[in-house]
Amino acid sequence: MDNAELRAEADAVLAELVGAPGGPARLREDQWQAVAALVEERRRALVVQRTGWGKSAVYFVATALLRRRGAGPTVIVSPLLALMRNQVEAAERAGIRARTINSANPEEWSTVHGEIDRGETDVLLISPERLNSVDFRENVLPGLAATTGLLVVDEAHCISDWGHDFRPDYRRLRTMLAELPAGVPVLATTATANARVTADVAEQLGTGAGEALVLRGPLERESLRLGVLELPDAAHRLAWLAEQLDRLPGSGIVYTLTVAAAEEATAYLRQRGHQVASYTGRTENADRVQAEADLLGNRVKALVATSALGMGFDKPDLGFVVHLGSPSSPIAYYQQVGRAGRGVEHADVLLLPGREDEAIWRYFADTAFPPEEQVRQTLSALAGAGRPLSVPALEAVVDLRRNRLETMLKVLDVDGAVQRVKGGWTATGAPWAYDAERYAWVARQRAAEQQAMRDYIGTPRCRMEFLRRQLDDEGAAPCGRCDNCAGAWIDGSVPTEALAGAVKELDRPGVEVEPRRMWPTGMPALGIDLKGRIPAGEQCATGRALGRLSDIGWGNRLRPLLADGAPDGPVPDDVLRAAVAVLADWARSPGGWASDAPDATTRPVGVVALPSRTRPQLVASLAEGVATIGRLPLLGTLAHTVPDGAHTARRHNSAQRLATLSGAFSVPGELAEALTRTPGPVLLVDDCTDSGWTLAVAARLLRRAGSGPVLPLVLAAAG
Repeated sequence: MDNAELRAEADAVLAELVGAPGGPARLREDQWQAVAALVEERRRALVVQRTGWGKSAVYFVATALLRRRGAGPTVIVSPLLALMRNQVEAAERAGIRARTINSANPEEWSTVHGEIDRGETDVLLISPERLNSVDFRENVLPGLAATTGLLVVDEAHCISDWGHDFRPDYRRLRTMLAELPAGVPVLATTATANARVTADVAEQLGTGAGEALVLRGPLERESLRLGVLELPDAAHRLAWLAEQLDRLPGSGIVYTLTVAAAEEATAYLRQRGHQVASYTGRTENADRVQAEADLLGNRVKALVATSALGMGFDKPDLGFVVHLGSPSSPIAYYQQVGRAGRGVEHADVLLLPGREDEAIWRYFADTAFPPEEQVRQTLSALAGAGRPLSVPALEAVVDLRRNRLETMLKVLDVDGAVQRVKGGWTATGAPWAYDAERYAWVARQRAAEQQAMRDYIGTPRCRMEFLRRQLDDEGAAPCGRCDNCAGAWIDGSVPTEALAGAVKELDRPGVEVEPRRMWPTGMPALGIDLKGRIPAGEQCATGRALGRLSDIGWGNRLRPLLADGAPDGPVPDDVLRAAVAVLADWARSPGGWASDAPDATTRPVGVVALPSRTRPQLVASLAEGVATIGRLPLLGTLAHTVPDGAHTARRHNSAQRLATLSGAFSVPGELAEALTRTPGPVLLVDDCTDSGWTLAVAARLLRRAGSGPVLPLVLAAAG
C-alpha cells in the first residue's frame, strides 16, 4: 500500500472516530506525520501539542491501522480516570474495542485479562500505578510487553522529575520500553512540557531504540481570553463568583487549591441557587462519574474542583475556567485552563488570586526528595530486616509522611535500589548514589515556578505570551485578547448584599474532627506496647474545630494566629465567640447533649486543657473562656512530663509522632481528683490538631483516670 492509500484509510478511521462515517474528515498534516511515523516507520515519537490539538486521534487512528495489519493491542498509560472514561467512549465510536484496568474497577480485572489473552481487546488503558503492582508486573506485564502493538504514554511530562507533575510510577515505563520487541512503535503525548522536560522524555523514549522523533507545535490557544482579577479577600471572590457565574459562557470549571475550599465554594454557590457539583480527591468514584456526565450534558453550570479534575477531561464546548486561588506553577495553570475552548470560538479564563495562596503552596510543598540520611536509613532498615517491610512498618524507622515515603520508595525501585514484593519492600543490595545536585535543581525549579506565577499575576504584558514562554514556545507573541492586550473586560464590583452573604457563609465555624481508632503499625519496634484497635473506652470522641487551615473562610483567619513564630496571647474575642457557637451547634446536633436522640452524649461536666509550650496563653484563655461562657468548671490542665518539650518537635508520620508523645503527658493529682469527683464527659481544649495523636494520647490518659467520653474542641484542624 502506498502512502496515499494509507492516508485515505487513516482519514476514513478518523471519520468514524468523530462520528461522521463516510463524511469529510481529514487528519491535519502534523497529525498525519505522527500517524505515518508510527504505522509506516514503527518509530518512537514524542508529540508536544496544545490541549485540543487531537493527540488522541493520532493514537486511535494508528491503533486501527496497526490492528488491521496484524499488530497486537495498543496499551495506553493514562494518569486519571476521567481521561480513561473519555478515551474508552471515543474508541468505541471508531469500532475500537477498549478496556481499562484501574483502581475503580478491580472486579473487572480478571475478565479484562482474559479478553486480552484471547485477542478480543484493541486498546487497554492502564493507570501508571498498575505498573508498580507486584501481581500486574509479574503476571500481566511480561505478556503484555511481548504482544503490544503500540505503546502510548499520555501526559508524558509525568515521566520527568523536571516537570511540574512528576509521578514516580511513570518511571517504571523505562523498564517496559526496554523490554518491548524491536519494531514496536511508541507514542508519548503532552501539552505541557518545556524544552528541558521535552528533552528528558525524548531521551527516555529512545532507550535502546535510537533517537525518538519529536513533533512539537505552537501552544497558542486562539479561543482563550485570559484575565486576572485581584479582589480584597475570599468573601469578595466568592461573592463575585456567585454574581457572575451565570454570565460566564456555557458551562465550565471552577478550580480551588484545596478540598475544603471546593466544598465551601460548592455549598455557597448552591445556596445562591447555582447548579454546581464538587469534584475532589475525596469524591467517591460513582459521584465523580456522575459529576463528569452532568458537566458534559450541561446539567450543571460548573464543577467546583481541585486538581483531581485535570489531565484528560474532554469537553470541547467548555466555556470557562475560573481559579479561586492561584496554582503554584504556570505550566500546571496552563494545563488546567487548556480544558476550555477546544471546540468553541471563545472561552473565558479568569484567575482570582488570594493572599492565602502562598501559605497553601507551602502547606503542600513537602514533596522534595528526602535528605540522604533518611534515604540511607530506609535502605539500611530494609537490608537488615530479613523480610519484606510494609510502608507502615517503615514509618517506625524513618520520619516521613506516608505519601512522601511511598514516593521515595517508588523512585528507589526504578533506580534498582529496592524492589516491591508481596508483603512490602526489600532492598536489592545494588549500589545507589544520592543525586543531590539533581534534587536541589528540581527544588530550585519549583521555587522559580512559584515566582513565575507571581509575575504572571502582576505582568503588564500579554498573558498568553507569558504562559507560552514558560513552556519555551518559540512562536510566543501577543494574543490581542487578554485583559492586558485588549483592556480589562472583567467587572470586579461586588454588590453589598452578595458580599454580606459570602461573609456570613465564610464566618460560619465548625467542622468535625475524626478521632484515631487504630494505633500505628510498628510501635512495639520502638519499644512502645501499643498495637491494633484503640479500646473503645480509651478512644477520643468525634470532636469539633472552628475550621481547617486549608479553608478559605476560617482557615484564612486561623493561619496567622497559629503560624510558626506567631506571638502568643489571649484568644481573640471573635475567635472565642466562634468557639462558643461551635459548642452550641455541637450540643444541638444529633447525638449532642442538647438533642433528644436516645444515644445522645450527656452534658460535659467540665473543661480540661492540653498544656502548650508554644501558645500557653492562647490555649489557657480559650479553655477559661469556654468554661466561663458555658458555665462549666475548669477541671484543670494535663501536665508535661518531658521537660525539654521534645514531644513538640515536628514529626511527619504517625509512628514517629506517637513515639514522641508516649509518656509526654500526665494527669496531675488535682485533675485526677476532679475527674473522680465529677465523673462524666469532658471537653478537651487545644489550639490545633494535625495528626490527631496528641488528642488520642490525652483522651487515653483521661479515660484511664476516670473521665467519661473525651470531646475535643480545637481552633483548627490541619488539612
